[in-house]
Amino acid sequence: MSTNIARDTALVFTRELKPVVRDPFSVLFGLIQPLFFLALFAPLLAGVSGLGTSSSLQWFVPGVVVMLCLFGTSTTGANLQFEMQTGSHERLLVSPLSRSSLMVGRALKEIVPTAVQAVVIVLATTPFGFRADVPGAVLGLVILAVFCVGLGALSYSLALACKNNEWMFWVVQQTLLFPLLLLAGMLLPVENGPGWLQALSKVNPLTYVVDAERALFNGDFSTDVVLAGAVAALVMAALGLLVGTRAMRSSD
Repeated sequence: MSTNIARDTALVFTRELKPVVRDPFSVLFGLIQPLFFLALFAPLLAGVSGLGTSSSLQWFVPGVVVMLCLFGTSTTGANLQFEMQTGSHERLLVSPLSRSSLMVGRALKEIVPTAVQAVVIVLATTPFGFRADVPGAVLGLVILAVFCVGLGALSYSLALACKNNEWMFWVVQQTLLFPLLLLAGMLLPVENGPGWLQALSKVNPLTYVVDAERALFNGDFSTDVVLAGAVAALVMAALGLLVGTRAMRSSD
């Protein structure tokens, strides 16, 4: 059974990746926003306390990589909505593909353009002093991929719940996305914020993933930080797949 799921996931992953390979401009277009963040926001962090490093880029760039992954994977449901409108989703449902592979394959596809974009960002910031630890960055992307599976499955579930009201998907997605992003300390360190903000940050699973990415990209394999990020990613993956599988069954 596990072999069939792995095969089905690979088939869905390949199917979803083909349009990106045929039109790589979409990957480059997705870099516009993070590059603006790096050019206009990162300089404002110089001298800000709570970064844990003397270089603002060493703190900011890993957060931007997570942001790329967050934006890409959280829109997995939007692609599903388009397929539901065209009828291709219904054709997939009557195929022998497993339900979970439809979610996991779509979510994993998002890590490929994210990895390409991460390489471009690292190369673009290297002349300005950013230094990435290669083994740590690879491990960080693996943790992000696990997190993406859960987030993509939740996005998938949201699209199924909003299939008759497409606009509602974007309302919920945007309402949840930006608080998660800000509370994870991607743009500013939450250590400088009030106590209630720090408390909310600690219950945000994305916080631990971001902390792990910063540590790994900087070559710090501290067991506690990396383990917390990996556990948060696994919990998100398990929760997303559980919710997504139930949503798929109820939509049949």
